Amino acid sequence: MAEPSPDFSPPDQIARTQQQRWASQCRYVRDHSPFFQRLWPTGINSPGLGDLHLLPLCDKEMLRRSQAEVPPFGDYLAAGRNRVVRVHRTSGTTGRAMNLALSQADAAQTAEVGARAQRAAGLKPGHRVVHCLNYQLWMGGVTDHTTLEMAGATVIPFGVGSSELLIRTILELDVDAISCTPSYPQVLERVIEEDFPQLSPRDLGLKLGLFGGEAGLDDAGFRSRLESIWGFAARNANYGVSDVFCNFAGQCEHGGDLHFVGLDVLYPEIVDPRTGAGLPWEQGAEGELVLTHLARECQPLVRFRTGDAVTLTGTGPCTCGRAAPRFRVIGRLDDMVVVRGVNLFPTAVGAVVSEFAELSGEYRILLEGNGPYQRLPLEVELRPGQAPTARLAEALAASIRKRLQVTAHVSLASAQSLPRTEGKTRRVIRAPRT
Repeated sequence: MAEPSPDFSPPDQIARTQQQRWASQCRYVRDHSPFFQRLWPTGINSPGLGDLHLLPLCDKEMLRRSQAEVPPFGDYLAAGRNRVVRVHRTSGTTGRAMNLALSQADAAQTAEVGARAQRAAGLKPGHRVVHCLNYQLWMGGVTDHTTLEMAGATVIPFGVGSSELLIRTILELDVDAISCTPSYPQVLERVIEEDFPQLSPRDLGLKLGLFGGEAGLDDAGFRSRLESIWGFAARNANYGVSDVFCNFAGQCEHGGDLHFVGLDVLYPEIVDPRTGAGLPWEQGAEGELVLTHLARECQPLVRFRTGDAVTLTGTGPCTCGRAAPRFRVIGRLDDMVVVRGVNLFPTAVGAVVSEFAELSGEYRILLEGNGPYQRLPLEVELRPGQAPTARLAEALAASIRKRLQVTAHVSLASAQSLPRTEGKTRRVIRAPRT
């Protein structure tokens, strides 16, 4: 009889696995990673997980400097270059693009853990899933493809672009699931309207939408809109942090929270984003997610600050049977906007926008300079057939003021005028003052 997946394992069993793997991983990092040899204080040779807080945190900027000084993989590469079997690169939208190296073991581990997240979201053998993420260097293409295959599904490696061909492919191959960013279905809706007027999105027959790479599905209004238009179950099946692990969390059918399905190979902490001080790992904890590899060969990271603000929403068993803890992503700390002392994440703004039937749900926060900001400059898009009115702008501003406690300057954009992409949609646009 096959052993149960670790996301169903009881906490005490997971804790034993974590301790055993960390003992080996800690020695490996200490012996093979010049980056951490330099970073770690002397006198701490093999701390247990209980002493992990004694080690310093590391962050993305430190990794960028490492790769600039020791190209292409940085001096946190702990394995010989001949062990690297796959290379990815990040988009670089928030700074210098990062080169990500995987060994054979790293790649296999990534596929297995990602498959747990896809299975949690409902993907199983018999599904035919079209994968519409970027295969050009970005980890979301090839690596997420392997997670879909590991889950047992039939995978159609479509990639991005050629949306008209994608519609025909879904119909011709009887595809019943799609893997893409949450914003991409709106791109397809426009293609269907213009090039396939005899069809509606529901006519494509998709039953399962597997999403990742962007925020959005935590907004009940956004999820409801997707499901009502397309007729599929919409799930965040693909939460990860590229520098650490491509995909280690996904939603199940019993709620909007993410199951942390990688506890056997990743050790999570929650810290105060201002001070870096550790917070208790308990339901209700809110702070920055910090991750440590427990079994990684090429680029092992210890106490890496992800930049994601999260809330731990559950540590007990879920209705789906998984014992894996559950959490929600509040937002990217570098996307947080402070308006008159109030901290705002784009997801909170999007939740208010999605409540207005006159709006498409697309929006942008247009910031000039580095702040501080007295008002929230918000551009929102109208639905087709809707005309801009001062009354609508005022109603949205009033709702934002009531719900989020800030004053918004709302501008209404015509239907289909805001940019849509097959990749990640940027909600916060920062323009330097001239």
